[in-house]
Amino acid sequence: MIKGILEIITFRNDDNGFTVARLQESEKAKGDLTNIVGHFPGVNVGSTLELSGLWVKDSRHGRQFQVKDYRILKPNTLNGMERYLGSGLIKGIGPKFAARIVGTFGLATLDILEEDPDQLKQVEGLGKKRIGQIKKAWHEQKGIHQVMVFLQSHAISSAYAVKIYKRYGARALAVVKENPYRLAEDIWGIGFRIADRIAKSLGIAVFDERRARAGLLFALNEATNDGHCYLTMEELLRLCHKLLDPDNEYSGQEAVLEKTLPQLVTDNRIVLEEDRIYLAPLFFAESGAARNLLAISGHGSFCPDLQVDSALDKAEKRMKIHFAKEQVLALKTALQNRFSIITGGPGTGKSTILKALILIVEAKGIRTQLAAPTGRAARRLAEACGREAKTIHRLLEYDPSIQGFKKNSDNPLAGDLIIIDEVSMMDVILANALFRAVAPGASLLLVGDADQLPSVGPGNILRDCIDSAVIPVSRLTQIFRQGRGSLISLNAIRVNQGKFLELLPDYRGEKDFYFIQRQEPAAIEEEIVSLCRKRLPKKFGFDPFRDIQVLTPMRKGLIGADNLNRGLQDALNPIASSSIRTGGFFRINDKVMQIRNNYDKDIFNGDLGYVMAADQEDQTLAVDFEGRKVVYESGDLRELVLAYACTVHKAQGSEFPCVILPIHTSHYPLLQRNLLYTGMTRGRKLVIIIGTKKALAIAIRNNRVVRRNTRLKERLRS
Repeated sequence: MIKGILEIITFRNDDNGFTVARLQESEKAKGDLTNIVGHFPGVNVGSTLELSGLWVKDSRHGRQFQVKDYRILKPNTLNGMERYLGSGLIKGIGPKFAARIVGTFGLATLDILEEDPDQLKQVEGLGKKRIGQIKKAWHEQKGIHQVMVFLQSHAISSAYAVKIYKRYGARALAVVKENPYRLAEDIWGIGFRIADRIAKSLGIAVFDERRARAGLLFALNEATNDGHCYLTMEELLRLCHKLLDPDNEYSGQEAVLEKTLPQLVTDNRIVLEEDRIYLAPLFFAESGAARNLLAISGHGSFCPDLQVDSALDKAEKRMKIHFAKEQVLALKTALQNRFSIITGGPGTGKSTILKALILIVEAKGIRTQLAAPTGRAARRLAEACGREAKTIHRLLEYDPSIQGFKKNSDNPLAGDLIIIDEVSMMDVILANALFRAVAPGASLLLVGDADQLPSVGPGNILRDCIDSAVIPVSRLTQIFRQGRGSLISLNAIRVNQGKFLELLPDYRGEKDFYFIQRQEPAAIEEEIVSLCRKRLPKKFGFDPFRDIQVLTPMRKGLIGADNLNRGLQDALNPIASSSIRTGGFFRINDKVMQIRNNYDKDIFNGDLGYVMAADQEDQTLAVDFEGRKVVYESGDLRELVLAYACTVHKAQGSEFPCVILPIHTSHYPLLQRNLLYTGMTRGRKLVIIIGTKKALAIAIRNNRVVRRNTRLKERLRS
């Protein structure tokens, strides 16, 4: 057993509480720190700990103490007390005020906070407002501590204690004990498995209907993460059986599930349509999207009195270009239909068509509105067209107070022509909200690349609309943007055709596409860090933070996004004496990504930003999202991840001057042609693939598009 003060947290996994840290043992000289590893969630820097476990020798990190059990002790030294209070435990007290409070009250500090916090007014600089903030935070901390102790007794990470307490307040423990499965439904980040672990430890039976209900909803929600709008009865029961009874220990589980389904229908949580089971919001979104699209397309031609050929001639003269045949057909289709689609890869002239279309219709007094699913895609659209473009959420005016959009069928969009870019990224929920807000008589043009990955959320809007064969579609194939010598464009075409990359070793001049062969994941990781830290900035002048983006197929593994981010953070933004560490282990200047729509903050899944400041006293983190400052409290930091590297899926709709793409057989489950194509086409000036030719060949050959359970195509046809 060892005792000491936690000095440094090197790494913590918030999902399971696994922590790597350094401890100042009570009996050791100051600065002689002990490496400790284990699961001890919810412990802050400055905490005094009593640890039991065993000593081990790690091949990479040397001698370390492997923690089996731990106990948080009340600090018994002035330094320990100061570190404890200044660790971020209480909002409003950071290192500066912790030193002043302990300097005033000494070892009686915690007693003062507990019994007579008004005495804090004796501390220099603590005003009435901050004292009120500290009193509130101390009270909350006690409630959170109760939840934390309860969760720890059931082997659950205390990282969830704050969320649970904020959601239920003083009722938190009562709610958890009465029905722990509510956590899975009510709190983002807590899934069925965590709730089930608590339920089992509380003695809830495996056949309890609360468990069956939670399992059914969890299975349907998990299916949406794979892009499905529904599951068949067979698929749902199979998933639930695997979830609820993986070892086939019980009989009759299916009967409990089938008994629970009608209650979920009665509660309006699910909809049964023949053999298909939908979560209710997805059913109404899919059927509503089809109904609204058909209503838009049924209003006749777009500009019945427009002399199309004459308008195209005028547009060519104003833009000083000559439209290719494909572009002419696309413009005519868009002008002659209320609803149409333009699809094509990067550089095929989509932006040119949109600029020409806007010139033509605005000359007729027709109002246009432009939007895209993400902020980066919207900015690209605005730059390309020379007009304002918004995110779809901002176009529809999301209002957190009503948890919905202000723009809808009763208050439609003002535009006569609504142009939406990067439609492959749009899920069915957002699509339905958009289509519902198009005014009667207005027109809709959807633009996107049908060969890209589909949306992260449920549905396959662009592909389903195209495959329905009831909507006019313009397909663009001719490359215009990059020069004829561009290997990015050439290889994008080759990949789509199922051909191996053209690497052209004798290519003259500077290439815009490189393949670096490395066999082992560790060598690939080392190559990526070397390129980002020195070689690419030196050779091409790229800013490693803003110009270079590492894209990878997966989050996990040595060359997954999570591990690459840790390595790139240390290489590009190492800890300095002035660095401020937060509970999420972000550093000033770190590149970060929002991973969840946060309507209150007006920040959405996939938005990229940079950490600009951290306040240890208020426990807040400020992030710059394209010139807009957004402040995160400690409880919101789970919505942020490092973004030096991200998955290809998360990069949809974005372009970067330079893209580095590791492709290795360890990525086998996700080696697909559309993933490789999507990753390559995110690069504007330079693309570097690092990995093995075998992995590339697997990805190029694998043109099997993962089927999504959607019925938008059939609904449009009917």
